[in-house]
Amino acid sequence: MNAHTPRQAPPEGEQEAQLLSRTARDLPAGRHQLHKERLMARIQQEQRETTTAPDGGRRFRLPRPAVTLPLMAAALAGVVVAGVLKNDGEGVRDGGAATAALPTVEIGTATTKGMPQLLDRISLAAAKAPHPTVRPGQYVYIESKAADVYLRHVEDEVTLGNHALHRRQVWKSSDGTKGWLIDPSVNDGPEGETLSGTDEKGNVPVAGLNHPSYDYLADLTTDPDQLLALIYKETKGQGNSPDQQAFTTIGDLLGESYPPAKLYPALFKAAEKIPGVVVVPKAVDAVGREGVAVARLDEVSGEREEWIFDKKSHVFLGSRTVQIEERPEDEGLIKPGQVTHTHAVLKRAVVDGMKQTPSTD
Repeated sequence: MNAHTPRQAPPEGEQEAQLLSRTARDLPAGRHQLHKERLMARIQQEQRETTTAPDGGRRFRLPRPAVTLPLMAAALAGVVVAGVLKNDGEGVRDGGAATAALPTVEIGTATTKGMPQLLDRISLAAAKAPHPTVRPGQYVYIESKAADVYLRHVEDEVTLGNHALHRRQVWKSSDGTKGWLIDPSVNDGPEGETLSGTDEKGNVPVAGLNHPSYDYLADLTTDPDQLLALIYKETKGQGNSPDQQAFTTIGDLLGESYPPAKLYPALFKAAEKIPGVVVVPKAVDAVGREGVAVARLDEVSGEREEWIFDKKSHVFLGSRTVQIEERPEDEGLIKPGQVTHTHAVLKRAVVDGMKQTPSTD
């Protein structure tokens, strides 16, 4: 099924489908690419599905939660996840499979000391690393592992839900019009689902900062000031603040795209110019690799977004989000130090075909 094409809504599901549509529009735009992709995949694929009720009638099929939503977005979307997950004290269950919670970690000290020097070393390392050109007909392949924690609203009750660490594989064509996703937290089956085709309005998605393709990235300016100005312009009104959204946008490009070699230094130089960017001396990615993080605190959500790099090679390892400040709306479930999202990039390569992996090239 086309991931962007909604199914025909049954008459009895029209009200609920409209609710889901409104919820999707109300979510902060331009958040982490994983957040956006999973939210839209679940809503667009399942918002108008129906299932057979035990009495033989038809009922509206509510989507599984978009588990990588930021916590504020999860609160907005909470009305659509009622009754989907169960917590029996042994972990959150989704489809009968128990999952383990993410850890609470030491928040650690964040500092601006040494931040420019660190970004310079990261930039130099990125420029020296091999960056193959993606030709027409080829695909960027990225394999990673990820896990998430989110707030789940069921009627008047708020509980903590999560998806355990799982493998994620993404293929994207050089022009961004074709793709494939295999991710058990999103897909209904192990074979995955297409990312090709049109959106819910029947339009072919146009590449941009929130939907980057290799071809699009190859044409971006490499002047840090101009690049940062473009990021602020293209993401205006998105996220919790312009500065946080700019930081998040660059992080998205690092995590699940393949920027050309000439663009990497500009991305890091642009990040250096964003107010509030700091260094966290110790951070661990989703598979336990320890590194140093370039980070920024979201003043609205109280979460600190961290990009994690190897301390010696300065290669990008992955990212994580840590709750730094306790918020009343979290009902005490999200404590300071709670990791709410973690991601580790394992493979990044160029392949010649959809669903082809580097090991089969």
